[in-house]
Amino acid sequence: MKPIRVLVVDDHPVFRQGVRDILETEADFEVVGEAADGEVALQLSRTLCPDVVIMDINLPTMNGLQVTGQIKAEQRDIKVIMLTGYDNVEQVFHAIRAGASAYCPKDIMPDRLVETIHTAIKGFYVIDDDILTESGVALWLDGEVAAKAGAAGLDMEDVFMPLSPREMEVLKLVTKGLSNKEIAYQLGISHQTVKNHMTSVLRKLDVSDRTQAAVYALGRGWVRLQDAQNS
Repeated sequence: MKPIRVLVVDDHPVFRQGVRDILETEADFEVVGEAADGEVALQLSRTLCPDVVIMDINLPTMNGLQVTGQIKAEQRDIKVIMLTGYDNVEQVFHAIRAGASAYCPKDIMPDRLVETIHTAIKGFYVIDDDILTESGVALWLDGEVAAKAGAAGLDMEDVFMPLSPREMEVLKLVTKGLSNKEIAYQLGISHQTVKNHMTSVLRKLDVSDRTQAAVYALGRGWVRLQDAQNS
């Protein structure tokens, strides 16, 4: 039987080595590559075509949710295991909706990580302690949307809506303290287009102003604090 080919994506080299060490003790795994940022992870997924990607959320260049969505759009057979320190149901929702097969905390036990990968390879989804089929995870997603909409009095289509790549670019520049005019200049788009993107971002994140949007993105690892400080 061919080994399960794994790509490990995390910006901390010690953590990447730890995951590699765990997997290389198992005869049925082969770590075929490592990446420390989102763009490199996307490139390696295209060239290496791994069976599984172990993915962090908080990455330079592109966050793990963006990379996951792009990988699944291009190569549906690749299984993505989110392994992250950001543990809340809303973040799990975004990860699964982006195409991840599992969402696990970084302090997961080695044997549990191995078991989770095997479960994902078989086509199942792992959320907390639950193993779900594709139809089961669809019901879970629908349930989370309905619960959020009911609690907040929102329309269903406004709940947990992922940001577009351009909206994420705008939000990243907001975390750096740039004004709409400065964002427009940097991205080469009109001032009104930036305003439109910001209106959409605030609506999707259900926040009332730019500061809350920036805190939201930083608190969930969508934008790295280091990137926000390097303005």
